[in-house]
Amino acid sequence: MAQPKDKEFYERLGVESSANADEIKKAYRKMAIRFHPDKNPDNPEAADKFKEISEAYEVLSDTKKRDLYDKYGKEGLQEGGFHAGNASDLFSQFFGFGGGGRQGPPQGEDIVHPVNCTLEELYKGKSVKMGVTRDVICSKCTGTGSLRAGATSTCATCKGRGARIALRQFGPGMMQQMQIPCGDCNGTGEKIADADRCTECKGKKVVKEKKVLEVHIDKGMKHGQKITFTGESDQAPGTEPGDIIFVVQQKEHATFKRQDTDLSMEHTIPLIEALTGTKFTVTHLDGRTLVVSTVPGDVLTPGEVRAISGEGMPTYKRPFEKGDLLVKFNIVFPEPGKFTPQQAALLERILPPRNPLPAVVSDDAEEVTLASTAYKPDARKGQRNRGEAYSDDRMHDDDDEEDDGRQGGPGVNCRQQ
Repeated sequence: MAQPKDKEFYERLGVESSANADEIKKAYRKMAIRFHPDKNPDNPEAADKFKEISEAYEVLSDTKKRDLYDKYGKEGLQEGGFHAGNASDLFSQFFGFGGGGRQGPPQGEDIVHPVNCTLEELYKGKSVKMGVTRDVICSKCTGTGSLRAGATSTCATCKGRGARIALRQFGPGMMQQMQIPCGDCNGTGEKIADADRCTECKGKKVVKEKKVLEVHIDKGMKHGQKITFTGESDQAPGTEPGDIIFVVQQKEHATFKRQDTDLSMEHTIPLIEALTGTKFTVTHLDGRTLVVSTVPGDVLTPGEVRAISGEGMPTYKRPFEKGDLLVKFNIVFPEPGKFTPQQAALLERILPPRNPLPAVVSDDAEEVTLASTAYKPDARKGQRNRGEAYSDDRMHDDDDEEDDGRQGGPGVNCRQQ
């Protein structure tokens, strides 16, 4: 047998190029179950792997396609091609679910619970036990609601629909038709005589069960990320249980803010440290103390951001890869009048020179001095608005005075009313 031009599809399924149809089918079955997206909801790599093995099986399980692939490689399969949506249909057909969408019993609703986590817990990871109460099929009657065969009958009120039509009046001569659950069968469409009802579930077919689930918060998880327990939601006869989904809710932190895998914080320093170098400590999320410093003589400007490499958040699923810790510096300047003339002269000699004064272009130029003030643009704007309102009032008052000279003026009538 000639060696195939391309062996990639065989390698995806972990079989030799000489494998027969049964060996290929067995290899695909094993890997499809392992990498199916439903078993790996938070693992995009598994989803990609599932598509790859499905693409390989689609080709190698078809005699004509396999022959083309062996002779010409993937280039010989370009016409038609494989689409990502084929993977789930192929899986369904293989395991007998049918193709073209979901088959089988309807799925019940999912139950969603929030899991509150501090930033420290998302940095270090944690496990938390969550107690849930759910409906499960009654084991005594196996979900029939009765202990006697044939005891269940169709509800005569709703004709088995589980709902009935009611009329509601919402105005004089106005009626609205609406559908409501049937009260006689509690929306089930079936009735069971009191004497025949299961003594365990009282005819409800399900009973309440308390279950403890251990939720693992992995390092690097983010706000809004979901942790899914497949098929652990409420059970009901004739339906497939939904999922219990825990959603991560990150609490605010007093020092750090999270930006994907980076952490950011603000630090305030005096002007002397901004000009000559600074040194301070930071307590990290895992309790470590970081001694942070700049090179002496390295000048920091107001609002400048510096980074500490590798001290951010761990990457989800790759906890040894971390982002950066970003530090924004706020600088406190000396209060007005802090320096004596002698100190100011000393600073003149140390600091970079002043900007040169522009040449005086006219003889009528005047020298003015800046004075300290509590000027606030918003406050001035408010004063201006109040001034305009005052002027408007004065203007209206003047108009009113003119109207007072006329009998029956509109201003007088307005004030009287």
